[in-house]
Amino acid sequence: MPSSFFGLTVAYSGLNAAQASINTTANNISNVQTEGYSRQSVNLVAASALRCYQRYGSTGMGVSVDSVTQTRDGYYDLKYWNNQADLGLYEKKYYYMQQIENYYADGNLSVTTSAGFSTIYSKMFNALETVRHNAGDSSVRNEFISDAQELCTYFNSTAQRMKELQSSINDEIKTTVQDINAIAKKISMLNKQINTIEMEGGHANELRDARALLVDELSKIMPVTIDEQQVVNTNFRDQYTGATYYTVKVNGQLLVDNYEYNTLDVKSREERYNQSDIEGLYDIVWADTGATFDPTASTMSGELKAMFEIRDGNNRENLKGTVTSTTAGSITITNASISDIDFMNLPESGTILVNNTYYYYDSFSFETDAEGNVTSYTFNLENTLSSADRAKLGGKSLIVGDTVDYMGIPYYMNQMNTFLRAFCRAFNEIEQEGVDLDGNSLADYAFFVSDNKFDGSERSMLESVLGRTKNSADGALTSESNSYYKLTADSVAVADKTLKDPRIFATATNTESDGVDANDLVERLQRLQSRTTLFRGGGGDTFLQCIYADITVDTQECQIFSDNFTSIGQQISNQRMSVSGVDEDEEALDLIKFQNAYNLASKCISVMDELYDQLILNTGV
Repeated sequence: MPSSFFGLTVAYSGLNAAQASINTTANNISNVQTEGYSRQSVNLVAASALRCYQRYGSTGMGVSVDSVTQTRDGYYDLKYWNNQADLGLYEKKYYYMQQIENYYADGNLSVTTSAGFSTIYSKMFNALETVRHNAGDSSVRNEFISDAQELCTYFNSTAQRMKELQSSINDEIKTTVQDINAIAKKISMLNKQINTIEMEGGHANELRDARALLVDELSKIMPVTIDEQQVVNTNFRDQYTGATYYTVKVNGQLLVDNYEYNTLDVKSREERYNQSDIEGLYDIVWADTGATFDPTASTMSGELKAMFEIRDGNNRENLKGTVTSTTAGSITITNASISDIDFMNLPESGTILVNNTYYYYDSFSFETDAEGNVTSYTFNLENTLSSADRAKLGGKSLIVGDTVDYMGIPYYMNQMNTFLRAFCRAFNEIEQEGVDLDGNSLADYAFFVSDNKFDGSERSMLESVLGRTKNSADGALTSESNSYYKLTADSVAVADKTLKDPRIFATATNTESDGVDANDLVERLQRLQSRTTLFRGGGGDTFLQCIYADITVDTQECQIFSDNFTSIGQQISNQRMSVSGVDEDEEALDLIKFQNAYNLASKCISVMDELYDQLILNTGV
């Protein structure tokens, strides 16, 4: 038979259970605004019955607090993490695409340029119209030359801003890699702390919340795959030790392996992948092995991929071809993806990928046919090839730089270069047919040059914009081709000699018979404004429309997807919070419920007190 005081023990267990529930509810209410906090609940079980050797066999011993656990649904966590990666991708792209859009917006470019392309371009041709009516006036010529230089300054400024943006993204990539490593380290430390507590029978609710919050942060940077397995006794497979084995994978590779973690590192490129890239762009590698981590893989998403696509995106317009011949120090390709020399985007020195092996070249040359189309490229390698290497390369596909399928900074830089090469070449070729005001031939003259890098001679002025090509007769490098490879948006300028002496500017093919006011070349130059096909099948005045169309389409796409994934994320978050979030009204009801339970347990103790008082003081004598 139970003790006479057994009822006090039962009532006391109810008092303890109600007290634990009230304390847990108070903890939930205190953390109602805490980010990442999951609602906790007290799990109660009936205490083991006491055998009393009576007809009823046993009697209840009250209630026992089994555990205090968090309320969380792994399914909603997984959905949330997957959505966060897509949201991070488009949010980050949208952020940077807005900046690029502003760079090309008319009137919002730089402190040195008061207007955008359309305004400056029209202003230059308006000044050219004035020259047509008074071609011999030096002041009129100076005004046109000044407007032409302003157009060059516009492209210089825009290119510089694009390079500054590329540098800014490059720095952010380094910071993001450091954040990834810090998160990985914290998760591994939390794994150990969680297991230490839970192997002793506890529940590390707050630590689990902290770990899930870190995964939330990481999932926006890159897609994550989480796996948590219970650790069982090796001798008794059905016996759970209380510990778990927690891993985090990114792009199929282990980032966190329970108590250990792998770190990523940034490595500066030795060579540029695109002609207008800045020096020292970062690639990501695994710190322990040096293996490359590909942030632009098809399985990747998140902010990290967005930064690489904006920084390196060339719309797959890097050079590709088939290796047709090799020497100990060179590789020659044909069937190249770029046959128009004005579209060349490859750097003067860089990397080429053949047969899954990278090779470095320090210079290149090309051959053209009668129509000026490139028939082959030859890359002069930094290191010599062995006979075995040469045998493996024949007929293999070759890729210069990296292929990134997005219209990023390299794409827009190359679009500017392509337009400028076509426009400047057409302008210079017309000028080369004319004479200056003194009647001197300008056959080797260049009005638009690259950075004014020449020694002052007219021949060097032309060479400053010409690329190098191989003379098929003797293999020597020459600048006789009609290539404007060296002319880019950040280097284009009006020749310094022309800026100093406007008389050099040619307006006619013959000033001796027609006079200094002859203007037959001016009329041809005016056709370049809109009537001559220069860029994407249109005139020069359509350049900004084409570029802006590309930018706005991508920007709007990023905005739409960003808004969509934000809405989806909000819905998933609401579903997630409906399970794990703290509801103030629900907690208030729980407080009343647990208060009543506490009061009832107290009442039981009070009743027992009266019974024992009667039994002890008023029974017998």
